[in-house]
Amino acid sequence: MGIDIRFPIGLMFGLIGLLLSVYGFLSDKSIYARSLEINVNLIWGLVMMLFAVVMLGLAARAHRTPHVEEPKPAPEAGPR
Repeated sequence: MGIDIRFPIGLMFGLIGLLLSVYGFLSDKSIYARSLEINVNLIWGLVMMLFAVVMLGLAARAHRTPHVEEPKPAPEAGPR
């Protein structure tokens, strides 16, 4: 079975969210004067990391559960 698309999506959002959160945490506070002193980078970085955790969790859960194929119905016996 191939790779679940939620793994790379989760990794991508996690990495970008981490970078954005670190930038928002370490950046100069004066750049947030235009946004009513709200640290938008930090907030959206944390939101992206939360989304990454959800994606990675769903991918891990799908990887653990076995995929069971439904049995094929038996051919019906018609009149002879």
